[in-house]
Amino acid sequence: MNAFFSELFSYNHHCNQQLAAYIAGHADRVSVRTVQLFSHVLNAQHIWNSRILGEPSDFGVWHTHTPEDFAPLNLRNYRDTQSIIAGRDLDAVIQYATTRGGIFSNTTQDILFHTVNHATYHRGQIATDLRQSGLEPLATDYILYKR
Repeated sequence: MNAFFSELFSYNHHCNQQLAAYIAGHADRVSVRTVQLFSHVLNAQHIWNSRILGEPSDFGVWHTHTPEDFAPLNLRNYRDTQSIIAGRDLDAVIQYATTRGGIFSNTTQDILFHTVNHATYHRGQIATDLRQSGLEPLATDYILYKR
């Protein structure tokens, strides 16, 4: 299972790095919503990593970053997640508080899968936003990454 998650997060990192560069390169044309959504994707991964590691997070769910900060934050997230995958029991149950104060428990692997799924979902929204801004969205399908 560790190899599977490592591969998923390599894919996630690859797509996010491409998207970070694309947004930064078209910062004058992307919508505010695109910047907010991609910031949210990066914040969410950071928050979930922090919950697994038992550390406070540095950002709120909807904290907005500048496009120049996207790539370094994504790299930090990737390294933290790969460290979690390599060094943690994926069946371990993590208890955490949501941003609204609810207390929940999930396994590390469930959290990791949610994180990848969440990023994929929002990258789809970003693709729609890019098209509406007159930009060609990136192809970020997993199967294309594997080719």
